[in-house]
Amino acid sequence: EAVVSTQSTGEERMNEEFDGSERVFEEKQRTEHVPELEEKTTEEWTYDESFENPPFMSIMSAYLCLFLLVIFGHFRDLLRKWGFDKTMDSTEFGNKGFVPLYNNFEAFYTRNVYQRVCHYWNHPITGVPGANVEIWDRKFGPFNENVKLQENKRMYMNIGSYNYLGFAENNGRCSRETIQEIRNRMGTATSSPRSEMGTLKVHQDLEKLVARFVGKESALVFGMGFATNSMNMAALVTEGCLLISDELNHASLVLGARLSGAKIKVFKHNNMKHLEQILRTSIVMGQPRTRRPWKKIMIVVEGIYSMEGTSCNLPKIVELKNKYKAYLYVDEAHSIGAMGPTGRGICEHYGVNPADIDILMGTFSKSFGAAGGYIAADKDTIAYLKKESHAQTYSSAMSPPVARQVIASTEAIMGIDGSNEGQRRIRQLKDNTKFFRTELQKRGYILYGELDSPVVPLLICSIARLCAFAKCALQNGLAPVVVGFPATPILGARARFCLSASHTREQLSWMIDLIERLEPQLGLKLSTRQKLKAK
Repeated sequence: EAVVSTQSTGEERMNEEFDGSERVFEEKQRTEHVPELEEKTTEEWTYDESFENPPFMSIMSAYLCLFLLVIFGHFRDLLRKWGFDKTMDSTEFGNKGFVPLYNNFEAFYTRNVYQRVCHYWNHPITGVPGANVEIWDRKFGPFNENVKLQENKRMYMNIGSYNYLGFAENNGRCSRETIQEIRNRMGTATSSPRSEMGTLKVHQDLEKLVARFVGKESALVFGMGFATNSMNMAALVTEGCLLISDELNHASLVLGARLSGAKIKVFKHNNMKHLEQILRTSIVMGQPRTRRPWKKIMIVVEGIYSMEGTSCNLPKIVELKNKYKAYLYVDEAHSIGAMGPTGRGICEHYGVNPADIDILMGTFSKSFGAAGGYIAADKDTIAYLKKESHAQTYSSAMSPPVARQVIASTEAIMGIDGSNEGQRRIRQLKDNTKFFRTELQKRGYILYGELDSPVVPLLICSIARLCAFAKCALQNGLAPVVVGFPATPILGARARFCLSASHTREQLSWMIDLIERLEPQLGLKLSTRQKLKAK
């Protein structure tokens, strides 16, 4: 009602002052001073986040590297066209006169850049993704056109898996209960959707436990984390609704938003003034053409952003959500289990009441060492999703042993199993994160994210330097994840370290020393700050 009331008042004012012109109104909103907005905006929440731009010379060298790659790429394309070089990517035939199926630049980048360095990605592992991991050796053909697995395997220090609390293991209570579930009770699969004959008691027990853990009335679990977002968004919002999404939201949220048919507006990452401006303008303007009130406005954010290591400004977002009567959807895939004193995620980390969040979503593939995802909300919302969710109706139910693994790990985190193992792992993860981040920042490296985030991106900037780092790290027994364009901006190439409670202080110190040894030849110290800012 408040939204509709504000909408009506705003429309009358708009029609009188701006003659019903959306373009004029938005231009005036951008250029004129808005005292009401500044007066009602509270102070920004204090973060431990770090976003430092690389120095000028690093930027210029990265652009020069990219320029040379483009020049030589076009030259090699000419050689392929004339038959002097081999084409390694897919080619379209028989579609003359039709719009190309492939994006030209993405295909150009793939065949001339990624194809030449793809041996630094997609490593096949052979065992448990713990503190150390065993990786197959591979042999690549000419131009990396094909790859063959070799018989040799090598052990590396694992810094790339999302095994935050170390529950992805093949021993201990969680593993024993999972094995027992397979042997003695439920088998490996239900072979049916939850809405038909796929709901077992273990699913119901898990949903009750998840709701209790995150502090919501009810919960619903799914067999795939990606589908938890992409297949449920269409049930929550439809045509005539508005989704306001952070620009760095995960692909599953982006896909779910597109499939919903709702209008999508994007705000700058963690920019609360931009978010409030979009909320105000959207309420006043209403739906395009008709100017009718939006059926529903939903803000969509993540707890921890997996590529930046930053957290959402949850206290301020909740304040705006309550102020403008919008709904709030929080994806806790990387924050649940890894953030907060007892692992209850971003709400606990910021001291926000879970009741202020309409939809809490999370996955079990990170901190819980399993697979799948959940949505937690009030009972009416969960009852509605049980009827309307595509993931509930058209996909197989979560595997029973996977559900048992999640129950065992959640009980350990909550202390229900009678031990303090879960709390010990949470404290270990927090100590590891602070130690690793602090030591690297002291040494002059640019790290993204906040101090408590277990996702630690190390900015490398140049794609050439990125590949060199991946090669040298593997040669010295470290298995990192390196990420570049198009997953990041052109100048945002980075090595992403995912810390775990299974890492020891000695292992982290060894890794820091290794990065220090590689720095003189790779030039990784890009920070211009002289000392770490006191917390």
